[in-house]
Amino acid sequence: MTLEITPLTGTIGARVEGIRLDEPIDTAVFHDLREAFLAHCTLVFPDQHIKPSAQVDFARLWGEPVVTAMLSPLDGNPEVVQIANVKKETTATEAWHYDAAFTEVPPKISILSAVTVPAGGDTMWSNQYHAYERLSPAMRDVLDTLRIRFHGTRLGRMLEVDQAEIPSAVHPLVRTHPETGRKALYVGHRENVCLEGWTREEGDALLEYLYQSSVTPDNVYRHSWREGDVVMWDNRCTMHYAVHGYGDRERVLNRVTLHGEKPI
Repeated sequence: MTLEITPLTGTIGARVEGIRLDEPIDTAVFHDLREAFLAHCTLVFPDQHIKPSAQVDFARLWGEPVVTAMLSPLDGNPEVVQIANVKKETTATEAWHYDAAFTEVPPKISILSAVTVPAGGDTMWSNQYHAYERLSPAMRDVLDTLRIRFHGTRLGRMLEVDQAEIPSAVHPLVRTHPETGRKALYVGHRENVCLEGWTREEGDALLEYLYQSSVTPDNVYRHSWREGDVVMWDNRCTMHYAVHGYGDRERVLNRVTLHGEKPI
């Protein structure tokens, strides 16, 4: 089969067909995949139905998988975290966010494989290059000088962590992608972020404006999951939002994340 890459919106996301992720991928095909990934920020591979070991092997083509401490390996693969049956009242992902932005070196790429999918439970992604580039030049000049502190508030609440133990990290409000050289807005939900050196009263209005303007419908791809789907996204230039629209029905996805670079 021939590799087919089809854009899913005008700003973010592409569907990739004509490839099996559980089979060897030659250099030329991987080059095309990498170019598509850097261009579209989020890639969807339908009908893959891959096992955890194959998901890890595919992830290793892109970098070094993260091994999460204190979790049981899934089918002998400590790099795979199974996300299953998350309750709406405890979910930390039903807001626009980046994976682990509250760490000093957040992961660069996340890869999800859908195992069990109910009706509902879509995931959305926004293009943070476009969120930055469509701001006025004067606004961009100001934002380029600012730094933002991310807190793991929602995750801490879900895990019932003491407030004093919730992790946080400071990053540039505008980060430069290490591979494309493009600038991307790096801002999350106001509950989890604050501007360094600014009071809450000063910073909240700006952060809320940037957050809301990042995720207008023309800058978002919404994915309705099917069993067997594999979706990968660039955590350095996208935000995502997991919609908990499936009640108490079973939903199981396997996740692999890759070690990233300190945002600059």
